[in-house]
Amino acid sequence: MQSHASTRYNSRMNSKPTIPPRLIQSESELDEVLTELASTPHLAVDTESNSLYAYQEQVCLIQFSTRDQDLLVDPLSIADLGVLEPIFNDPKIEKVLHGAEYDVICLARDFDFMIENLFDTRTACRTLGYKRSGLSDLVEEVLDVEISKRFQRANWGRRPLPPEMLDYARLDTHFLIPLRQRLTNELLEAGRWQEFNELSQRKTIPLHQENGFDPDGFWNISNARKLRPQQRAILRELYLLRDHLARDLDRPTFKVMPDHALLAMAKAAPRDIGALHDIKGVSPRWVSEYGDDMLEAIRQGKNAKPPAKPVYEGMSDAAHDRFETLRDWRKVAARQHKVESDLILPRDLMETLANEAPRSQKELQRLMDPLEWRFQQFGDEILKILTS
Repeated sequence: MQSHASTRYNSRMNSKPTIPPRLIQSESELDEVLTELASTPHLAVDTESNSLYAYQEQVCLIQFSTRDQDLLVDPLSIADLGVLEPIFNDPKIEKVLHGAEYDVICLARDFDFMIENLFDTRTACRTLGYKRSGLSDLVEEVLDVEISKRFQRANWGRRPLPPEMLDYARLDTHFLIPLRQRLTNELLEAGRWQEFNELSQRKTIPLHQENGFDPDGFWNISNARKLRPQQRAILRELYLLRDHLARDLDRPTFKVMPDHALLAMAKAAPRDIGALHDIKGVSPRWVSEYGDDMLEAIRQGKNAKPPAKPVYEGMSDAAHDRFETLRDWRKVAARQHKVESDLILPRDLMETLANEAPRSQKELQRLMDPLEWRFQQFGDEILKILTS
């Protein structure tokens, strides 16, 4: 399965690889490739996780591509990946990812890896106004190569990984470097490099890293807040039961019971197995396997003190007005600029600006850092909205 042979791109940079990827499953094998990883100016990166198959997801494969070869690092076989940290942190090595947000979160959560110097090909193509931004769409449009989506929902936690899954995984990074070069040329020709680059670098900050259980997470179930007080208590007990079952089975919670089933049972509050069977959306298999546990959770919910609705720190009326005005302005600016609206101003930044309500150019520039291009381009308009 392993090969030290190089994979070279042809002059058109649009051929599928013929050399198998190299699978790295030991610390000694990882040491052998560190020099190559550390000396390349552009390093394509992707990850595969098992979120569809395990209670607590984890990164099960890290793919790297240089211009010479495709490397697949197996975190489930190598106890310590710390030698990779300097590579991710090195600002001289540009890390090329597609739709980097999720990979940034997973790499930070599982290994404490933080990425310096990111080129996000999805952000690049969206900045250029491409109609489709999926990796397979982009590779087909730009490089004239079709990539199969066959293993998109595969279980990457299984071992051994069959050759066809390894080959599929390597294609997620194999084309990123030539794709990056083509997109860079287009960005420079269009005069949109800074506009792209500052947003790409902003994506190196993980939005969140949690991978645990929130006992109050039942409030996030759709329509949970519309339940009557005692129904909310039942929903909480069913939600806690589902997590307990998912933990024992090592399955994602949605594969044990979906949210809509929990909500339906909380509303109906059945007293016996027959009544459980009558609830629309509740599978007979779940009743057969967990029926007694579900009835006990419902009974406990009926006798429990109803949970108080959580108090979230929301926006003031004035901040909400500013946010809505900013959002309306952003839509207009996006149409004029021929991009999607989140590329003009990310939503989290809009919320910050609406709440902070800066009154001067200096304050606004500080809050918009490092989005300097956007400050120069739109700062006057934004400040006018915030101060009016």
